[in-house]
Amino acid sequence: MTEHYYSEHPHVKSNPHSLSATLRQHNFVFTTDAGVFSKNAIDFGSALLIETFYEPQISGAFLDMGCGYGPIGIALARDFPDRDVVMVDINERAVALAAKNAQENQVNPVVLQSSLFEKVTGDFAAIVTNPPIRAGKQVVHQIFRDAHCFLKHGGELWTVIQKKQGAPSALKMLQSLFDRVDVAAKKKGYYILCARKD
Repeated sequence: MTEHYYSEHPHVKSNPHSLSATLRQHNFVFTTDAGVFSKNAIDFGSALLIETFYEPQISGAFLDMGCGYGPIGIALARDFPDRDVVMVDINERAVALAAKNAQENQVNPVVLQSSLFEKVTGDFAAIVTNPPIRAGKQVVHQIFRDAHCFLKHGGELWTVIQKKQGAPSALKMLQSLFDRVDVAAKKKGYYILCARKD
């Protein structure tokens, strides 16, 4: 059986290393490892999502769904210190790294190991996700459906998908669920989609 970054218990041998990044004009150092998504560098889609995101007009917490080792949630926690941030991943190694990276970058999100929204409670002003495309369209669309349920009225789902990996169908799916869906950015084949729940 092939192991993926969305495996709950990665068995590939641990080989941690550090990488530096500047996100939203803040400098960060992240520890990454084998068995997690984009371990060698912050992937272009996540970086574009982080830089494109803007704060919703309503109060409330942010959720980073499928946080990996934490760049999205940690960058938003740093840039919006008055917001509570929750970070979730199924991968136990990613969750441990996200907690470590949050501490080392001096932010205090709640970090949970959860299969999608299974252990998530409360509602959110924004849900941000670089979804696990390789887990299949069903999983990605389930994240979109669940996100709609966990958003406050006036809340927004922000996501990134490559055109070649299904951005047009994701856009249609989101338009069937949400009251307003905008293409917030397009770059190098990546779409940043912002879906609002009125």
